Amino acid sequence: MTTQTVYLNGEYIPLAEAKVSVLDRGFIFGDGVYEVIPVYNRKPFRLEQHLQRLQSNLDAIRITNPFAKQQWSEIFERVINANEPAHQSLYMQITRGVAKRDHAFPEKITPTVFVMVNPLQETDDNAFNKGISAITLDDIRWQYCNIKAIALLPNVLLKQTAIDDGAQEAILIRNGEVTEGSASNIFIVREGVIKTPPKTSFLLPGITRDLVVELAKNNGLAIEETGFTGTELQSADEIWITSSTKEVMPVLRLDDKPVGNGKPGPVTCKMFDIFQNYKNQLKQA
Repeated sequence: MTTQTVYLNGEYIPLAEAKVSVLDRGFIFGDGVYEVIPVYNRKPFRLEQHLQRLQSNLDAIRITNPFAKQQWSEIFERVINANEPAHQSLYMQITRGVAKRDHAFPEKITPTVFVMVNPLQETDDNAFNKGISAITLDDIRWQYCNIKAIALLPNVLLKQTAIDDGAQEAILIRNGEVTEGSASNIFIVREGVIKTPPKTSFLLPGITRDLVVELAKNNGLAIEETGFTGTELQSADEIWITSSTKEVMPVLRLDDKPVGNGKPGPVTCKMFDIFQNYKNQLKQA
């Protein structure tokens, strides 16, 4: 078995040797942020956008970015090239660092930086046609869901509730309005028009979400970034979710009822094809 190489605080080491202090604020408080970046043919997907979001998240929780963009690129390249296969999912995490347990920020502290990769499970035709089931749940999370924080306990509980109910995702509703999935962004189609909630503090500004909006507009599809209710969700003609790992994934059952005819709808299929063509062009570049 090939040894997996990771980056931790300036060292490139086997995953089994990677250790952090129990006093790390990420462990104690969940005080940190993360990113997940698809890697195709050893090239990070939309790296500039991921690094921009990382910077915004670090600014939001007041951690100084430990590296410039070129340094991040060099770290990613080394970790990517040290591991197989060519298509990977890169995970990076930055915490505030190690300090005596105290809610207040330490005056002098060095961030903990961790980077690893895993094989990328791409959404192929079979996975797409199979789709997923989802349930609707109250959005129990905090008010800064736009921060990609490592403190994901509410998301974990929501996701597990869906799994316990025989579904794969929970679609969240706050004050009657749909926000996003427990680990995804949400799109619906009504009368041929694609709708996705606008970016607010109540949902993560997904990189894949933004790309789907961009690709839809560039390919002449009618799309609106607008709010919609749980009732509109229930009566949607088509539903799909997006994420770095799920790409474009149709929701074929919602709250144990079929969405449309229970098969991927025509707009969802078109969006999936557009996304796959875009991705394949990147692979061949």
